[in-house]
Amino acid sequence: MTGTHGSPHAHPHAHDEHHAQDHAHGQDHGHTHAETVLDETTAVAVDTSVPDRELSPAQLSRRTMLRAAGIVGAVGAAGLGTAGTALPAAAAPGGASRSPGQPVRRWLAGDHHIHTQYSSDGLYTVADQAQHGRAYGLDWLVITDHGSNEHVRVGVEKVNPDIVAAREDLPGTLIFQGLEWNIPSAEHGTVFVTPGPDEVAVLKQFEQGYDGRANPTTADEALAVAGVQWLGQQVDARRVESALFFANHPARQGIDSPHEIRAWRDADPRVAVGFEGAPGHQAAGLPDGAASGRGYYDNAGTNPARFVPYPPESYRTWGGFDWMTATVGGLWDSLLAEGKPWWITVNSDSHSNYLATSTRGPGSDFARDGFYQDPVYSGGPNLTAGDFWPGQYGRTNVGVDRAGYGQVMQGLRDGRVWVDHGRLVKGVEMVVRRAGGRGPAFPLGSQVVVPRGTRLELSIRLTLQDLPNWADFVPVLNRVDLVQGSIDVAGPADRDTFLAPDTKVVRSWDTSGTTGTIELVQPLGAVEAPFYVRARGTDANRSQPGYLGAALDPEGPAIDVVGDADPWLDLWFYTNPIFVLPA
Repeated sequence: MTGTHGSPHAHPHAHDEHHAQDHAHGQDHGHTHAETVLDETTAVAVDTSVPDRELSPAQLSRRTMLRAAGIVGAVGAAGLGTAGTALPAAAAPGGASRSPGQPVRRWLAGDHHIHTQYSSDGLYTVADQAQHGRAYGLDWLVITDHGSNEHVRVGVEKVNPDIVAAREDLPGTLIFQGLEWNIPSAEHGTVFVTPGPDEVAVLKQFEQGYDGRANPTTADEALAVAGVQWLGQQVDARRVESALFFANHPARQGIDSPHEIRAWRDADPRVAVGFEGAPGHQAAGLPDGAASGRGYYDNAGTNPARFVPYPPESYRTWGGFDWMTATVGGLWDSLLAEGKPWWITVNSDSHSNYLATSTRGPGSDFARDGFYQDPVYSGGPNLTAGDFWPGQYGRTNVGVDRAGYGQVMQGLRDGRVWVDHGRLVKGVEMVVRRAGGRGPAFPLGSQVVVPRGTRLELSIRLTLQDLPNWADFVPVLNRVDLVQGSIDVAGPADRDTFLAPDTKVVRSWDTSGTTGTIELVQPLGAVEAPFYVRARGTDANRSQPGYLGAALDPEGPAIDVVGDADPWLDLWFYTNPIFVLPA
């Protein structure tokens, strides 16, 4: 561990910290020597998705120098911290999107995993999902019908006019077209692109060439990697402004192995940027509903294609979150400990929603038509469905400068993201800054490059909830945990590693009884070695020592009980990390 953290696992009350200090907003956001801003020549030189032959003489000279220094490696796109320090960052298609230390201006809530009548197991129209998402407070959403022969034949084109109409009917709500990719040899994933004249053509060509169901005879790990690379090539060719891929419900079947996840990310870090930290289908845990596992994580690891080293506990959610994310020192942390920006989201995975009152329209024949007829009133609520409407339970909150399709995608790519269930909190602003609150404040997803020995601190500014959520109660945040891990950019020798034993909870705050806006400040000490920090918070209704033991995580989320896991009684928020690198 790097720096000074106070007593590990101490629980000072939040009101003993800095409460809503005005100086947190009065910082100088001009560039200082604590920042690193890449010039255009260097930015292109470190982006190894651009081949040597396409570089100018100056760019090629810079790349040769950096390669000799070990800064430019084999990863598809790289980001440079300062001489001798590099992380394989998710570079923007058109270069850096914002200056280091620039504060987040707006947070937009969204959901990138939503199904409609164009999925074989779907039901609702695009308008149904979009209107509900907006009513439940979402600013952006992605329509992701399942890849299938029917979808590639009919749905990918036929859904587009519905999406265009919804964009017109709901101005101010950003509605992306995407699809749920059957990842060759693995689980599912969200793929989506920025709206434009070629959005349908790109998605259809991708599905035809790289979907595991559409290409069963070639559905291997190499095809998945090629699919990610192909999406990046469409961005480079300017067919679409941007393309993103997130792996969905990664631990549910145990078939997303660690080396596959690393391979997707390394194939093009501009495109493959993360996975669902918590799956959808959260209503499935309601004991008076589907009475299954949250997220339908209810199998016993019986899939013959599973990654055998995954333990039985990995096939359950923990506090509603995927085991890969919920485990401090687990698979997510093993990626972060390599300095790999890899971000988490939460989503609804809405197919058929709890208490909804509609059913598929008469005359529906998906195999024939490639879609179901518009739903009709069923006469009563669906008490066995396992899903919530988009925004009803989970939110992926993305930091942007202004509302826009490209801005949301860049915020996701940059990791300016925090997630929550049940509207546990109103807002989260987490930054790293110089000790004493001086200089720029680096938000979520940042790579903070500072001279060795610089003293830093972390600030978590929380706006606590004072309004009822969609279960008609006001959630209460009772504890916040800070997680920290060391970084070794060389990475593990074994790409199937899913442990990061240097990562642990280094501080917990008791926030019970607090209201309004609070600020929690943690000294990080003098920076001597690379590390990262991330945070989570909970209503503290259900906790237990983490999967890897109390020494790493004394009060983590509890493993969910299949058949008795009311999601409203177990709420958490998680942030994405901030990386700190000494020059």
